[in-house]
Amino acid sequence: MKTLKNIWKNPWFRRLTNIYILVSGFFIFWMLFFDTNSLRIYWSLNQKVKELEKQKQTLIQEIKADKAFILKMKDTSAMERYGREQYFLKKNNEDIYIIEFEDSLTEE
Repeated sequence: MKTLKNIWKNPWFRRLTNIYILVSGFFIFWMLFFDTNSLRIYWSLNQKVKELEKQKQTLIQEIKADKAFILKMKDTSAMERYGREQYFLKKNNEDIYIIEFEDSLTEE
């Protein structure tokens, strides 16, 4: 019993068992881990913001590439060349031959 009395008389124990310290500690613990604005949620939202910023940068680069492509396609000869190469378009009375090399064919 003597040790228990010594613990109760210890000034640090008396300060830590103060009702204001206990309530404040519980409040801080609750705010850090269980609240809707907890650190875990803050960190996950922060990660999401970083991912969205990266995605934003890649989309900006794609928009720049698309704008350059649109400017290039304003020229009719470039548009015709693109149509011929990508979509195998042809003029009237014109034949198109597609040549596939042997190494480009897949064997079945």
